[in-house]
Amino acid sequence: MKLKLNWVPNALSLGNLTLGFVSMLIASDVTSSNPNNTQVFLLSGIFIILAALFDGFDGMAARALNATSALGAELDTLADLTTFGIAPGYLTYKMILENFKFDFFGTGELFPYGMLVASIFPICAAYRLARFTVSHDPTSFTGLPSPIAGVIVGLFPVAFPSNTIPTFLTIPSFIIVALLMVSKIRYSKPQVAIRGKFTKGRILIILAGFGVLFYFLGLPKIPFVMYGILVFYVSSGIISLVIQFIQDFYPDNDSENK
Repeated sequence: MKLKLNWVPNALSLGNLTLGFVSMLIASDVTSSNPNNTQVFLLSGIFIILAALFDGFDGMAARALNATSALGAELDTLADLTTFGIAPGYLTYKMILENFKFDFFGTGELFPYGMLVASIFPICAAYRLARFTVSHDPTSFTGLPSPIAGVIVGLFPVAFPSNTIPTFLTIPSFIIVALLMVSKIRYSKPQVAIRGKFTKGRILIILAGFGVLFYFLGLPKIPFVMYGILVFYVSSGIISLVIQFIQDFYPDNDSENK
């Protein structure tokens, strides 16, 4: 039965990969001959966000069906690299960094150094996923999870129209999010807490609450709510690191005197 059901989580992982690939194809529709078709960036970002749902469901399906496998784990890693590493880097390049060029050699030929900045994201995602494959803690993440990092970038064109994206904010954010993936900062695993403390009934109540909240906020404000949740999650790891640093640097005097 386990072998027969492996296709379910594997299909979800491949769906994740497919959505990431489609996101890149959509973003590539903006060319020098068609520079005004920037609304496609919105759709490209949405596909990355939708892929995150597939990524969340494949693990849940594998555990629920008792269909975990080494093949499934490898498929999930490759899909995450495509969707949350390469696709966000490519989207940011087409959306912002493609116009960053400089004549380094004085020949009149402009070198697109923006592609070097864009490559930071897939590099960090690949390293983070490889490190996770080799060794990981079942109770927490080391470094920002790549799906969360990818969704943060995917939300750029969703939260901000492409003609009003503040590059002074998005480019540093893009680099910082990429570096957080390869950092040693510990992040909690929400799915562990949900499995351990929440029943199906409580989960349904929470989802219903979010549905009501989104209904009253309206569709345009949903991306900003998502950003708020993601920023809170990213900040939680950084704050925990700062607290741990302070505790290590200033040990409890009472414990030293004992």
